[in-house]
Amino acid sequence: MLDMIIVGAGPAGITAAVYAARKRLDFIVISKDIGGQTAWSGEIENYTGYQFISGPDLVKKFEEHMKAYNVAMKEGDEVLEITRTGDRISVKTKKAVYESRTVIIASGKRVRELGAAGENEFKNRGLTYCATCDAPLFSGKDVAVIGGGNSALDAVLQLMKIAKSIYLINILGRLTGDPIMQEKVLASGMVKVLNSAEVVEILGDKFVTGIRVKKGDGIEKLDVQGVFVEIGLVPNSQMAIGVDKTASGEIKVNNDNATNVPGIFAAGDVTNVPEKQIIIAAGEGSKAVLSAFRYISQMR
Repeated sequence: MLDMIIVGAGPAGITAAVYAARKRLDFIVISKDIGGQTAWSGEIENYTGYQFISGPDLVKKFEEHMKAYNVAMKEGDEVLEITRTGDRISVKTKKAVYESRTVIIASGKRVRELGAAGENEFKNRGLTYCATCDAPLFSGKDVAVIGGGNSALDAVLQLMKIAKSIYLINILGRLTGDPIMQEKVLASGMVKVLNSAEVVEILGDKFVTGIRVKKGDGIEKLDVQGVFVEIGLVPNSQMAIGVDKTASGEIKVNNDNATNVPGIFAAGDVTNVPEKQIIIAAGEGSKAVLSAFRYISQMR
């Protein structure tokens, strides 16, 4: 039986792995891929120690750090179920079943995609899912933000300081974000809101050059160089059986990153910890391992 299983290899999972290795724990990391949402980011300018680094390059640095400790990595596998029975936790994947004293769920979130034509082709080539990460890349450009809730309005407020003009495209009949945010957006004079509108295609060559928007019976082409998809994220928490979650599926944790199930901890964007940032996820990953290490020490 292992001391620990870490589920996920984004910033939280990789940092957890480094800390677990330094604590000489007997553990493995299980993940479909390495990097998580960080790999989607274009240019990162707010991760301490790097004035500028791309998302893929930061992932490479994370991976190199983890591999320096010879971490046992089960890449390409997917966790289907995490359950606790007695004093042990069972982790069932597509390929095997593992048992451990503790588990750290650092499985992050997945984007809720548009499903529009051209979306996959232009990811990181003008289409992004993170305004906080990538807004500075679109200085002086015409952009579109897709969504009508708080995340979309927050993206618009960030872009108002950077972009030339902004289309806010909302599939619903009205915006649903906080009224005070709506007021700031609508008073700016640089945002055109299209309610009851749906993006059906992303256009471009090497990079995004425009979008097609369906409104009513007509389809309109908008010339933009950036598209920000802000229609929400879905926590990868479905495998955690018996663990308390919020209405949106985020795993509830306390200050020690512990869940309501003894031995099961969680860290990063899959949890209800506010502010989803790379550096915050990394810090939460280290906290989760330190808490789990104390838990294991008490068991022994």
